[in-house]
This record gives sequence, structure tokens and C-alpha cells, in this order.
Amino acid sequence: MRIILLGPPGSGKGTQGGLIEKKYGFPRISTGDLFRRAVKKRTPLGKKVESVMNRGELVSDDIVIEVVRERIEMRDCKKGYVLDGFPRNIAQVHALKKIKPEQSEMILDIVLDDEAVIERLSARRVCSACGKPYNLLLGNSKEKDECDLCKGKLVSREDDRPDIIKERLRVYHEETEPLVDFYQREGIYHEVDGNGPVSQVFESISGILDKQLKQVSEITEALS
Repeated sequence: MRIILLGPPGSGKGTQGGLIEKKYGFPRISTGDLFRRAVKKRTPLGKKVESVMNRGELVSDDIVIEVVRERIEMRDCKKGYVLDGFPRNIAQVHALKKIKPEQSEMILDIVLDDEAVIERLSARRVCSACGKPYNLLLGNSKEKDECDLCKGKLVSREDDRPDIIKERLRVYHEETEPLVDFYQREGIYHEVDGNGPVSQVFESISGILDKQLKQVSEITEALS
């Protein structure tokens, strides 16, 4: 099964994707994480996308599609995976459908309004040494400016500046929201309220996933 997480930046796709991976065993594939890792390692890909990401713009479709293709063709994705941050537009949707077209799809759209997004992302921090993420709104660090694990300095990501956040939201509304209509017509779209606590949002997601996985299992048994 191919699980696609939609939602604006800051809606919690990464957190929920990680929880899905932990409970169901589907590896979470984040294009943002793949690119940030490349930037940190100063690979040719990282150098190419760094300035684009820092401006809050989207990496070109051909680069994103190739990176995703390589990742989901790995052995651990054979039974299924979670896509976080891809596809972002209709062109990417059609490109994705050509990759392992036999896999069933389901869409989980974590809905959050713009004001909540700006508030969340403005409070987000990351350890400059080990990369552990924090959020000041959640109070999940003992010291406001220091990592609990390695005592590294907590800093804001370059793409979490208010002006960059607003640009990311503009791009999201323009590029990604049309996917909702597309997937609704396919009958595989599920909306999830992203305003509650992490555990509450995941409870909603688990309910949808459990039902879908049961249906897939029943169909597979009937065909075997």
C-alpha cells in the first residue's frame, strides 16, 4: 500500500508519518528529509537544492521524481511506504502512478489553517549539533535554547522564518491543494483534523488505516 500524506507545512506530516512507520512498519519517505540530508552532506544534489529550499521554493519536478523513484524501489518499500511531501502537484501525481502502479493508494490530508501553521513553525527549533527537533509550543525541551540530548544550541530552520513560511503556504495553496479534488474523484481521499494533540490526530489516522488495511486484506484473500 502507498500512503500519501497531504497537508500544509507544519501540519504534522512528519510526526504522523513516523508514528505510522512505528505502528505499521511502512517506511516513511520524506522528500524534505532526503534533501536536507543531501544539503548537510554537501552532495551535488544538496548544493543544487539548498538555495531553492532557503527561499521557500519547491525543487523542480524532475529532481524530486527521480529521488523518490530511487527510494521507493528499495527493498524495504516492497510491502508499502508512507510518502511525506510528495506528490506536490498534478504532474508529480501522474509520475508517481507510473512507479509501482500495482500498489493501492490512500490519501490522508492533515488539515490545518494558515494561522495555526505560522504559529507552529515559528516555534519550531532544531539542535544545531545532532538535529533533534523541538517545538517551544509543546514545551518538549527542558532548556529553551539547549538540546536535552547533546546540549547543542537550538536554532530555527532557515525555512521557518515568517516570510519564508508565508511563501511556503502560498506555494502550497497554489500547487498542492488541487490534488484534493483529484484524489476525491478517485475515492481514496481521507481528511484528518490536524488541530488536536499528536495522539488525537494519530488516533484518527489509525482508525482510517485499520479499516483500509482490513479491506485490502479481504480483497487479497478473495483473489488468492
